[in-house]
Amino acid sequence: MTAPMLLICAIKKHTWNLYSILDDKVFDLQLSVPNKRYCGSSFGWLIAVEKNFAVTLINPFLRVKGWRKKENSIIRLPPMWPRPNKNDHRRRWSRQCDHYVFKATMSADPILNAEDCIMVVIYRELCQIAFIRLSKDTTWTYIDTGVDKQGNLIQEVAHVEDKFYAVDHWNRLLSFGVTAQSNSDMELVARITVRQVMADKKYLVYSNGKELLMVIRYLAYDDGKRSTVGFLVYELNFDKCDWVARNNLGDDVALFVGDNSTVSVSASKSGCFPNCIYFIHDSDCNGYDIDRRNNLDFGIYNVETKSITKPYAPHVGSLVEMTKVPPVWVVPTLKL
Repeated sequence: MTAPMLLICAIKKHTWNLYSILDDKVFDLQLSVPNKRYCGSSFGWLIAVEKNFAVTLINPFLRVKGWRKKENSIIRLPPMWPRPNKNDHRRRWSRQCDHYVFKATMSADPILNAEDCIMVVIYRELCQIAFIRLSKDTTWTYIDTGVDKQGNLIQEVAHVEDKFYAVDHWNRLLSFGVTAQSNSDMELVARITVRQVMADKKYLVYSNGKELLMVIRYLAYDDGKRSTVGFLVYELNFDKCDWVARNNLGDDVALFVGDNSTVSVSASKSGCFPNCIYFIHDSDCNGYDIDRRNNLDFGIYNVETKSITKPYAPHVGSLVEMTKVPPVWVVPTLKL
């Protein structure tokens, strides 16, 4: 099992550096990928939104010379059109189309398992959900996630077996399945009451093939500089539809969290520190993007000791500081 690595945008156009936190090594391999924001990373594929609001999948490892044909590395999906209204959202979003999708994920590899591949995105207008079945649909399906008059503001979505789960601003867990008719019904699964602070983040991850975890990230600000101060972890009790607090992840679990992906790996098989959360700087909340001057909020959080370490070497911090777009967690699909 390969641990996620960090893709860091280089100064050179359409060039990214690949950094292994486990080896503290920047590989002598610059990947050819457009210099833009990526809203998701699944199965080695990066997900982005183009100027016409089309969603594009790029696999940077399929583009490595001598490994596979370059034309296999890009998949283009239909456009997601911002719905026009009196505020003319379409024109406004056209100036920042790469931010129109807050986060995206897939249920399966789009080439190796195309029949089962469903793309789910959280799009910016009230942070709602849309999906498309890659081998079956020609248009996006937009889901009404409003289970009551409060609205939702979805913060995270995760695929678990035959369903997708989403958590919203109000700490409600919702679920939906995708039927053969490309329809979906949203259901309220569970609620949770947790300590609220400004600009906290929530992540969902399916761990060990059996546990749905919600990870809550707490932030602090000092003289305009942001820092992560801790995490809380909860596990969903599927039978009781209730969240249970966890004081550890287990002896063989490590998590990687960020805007573009949330990943659980076996610590022993990947070489990661067990019972730890690897985090990078991401959006403070739905709608607010990173401060380029203070974008070095990344490190490792030990769930048991509640301590944070900064294992990244100084030269990696310099690379991140110089980048114009957020770094990306990605699981390589080739042996390096």
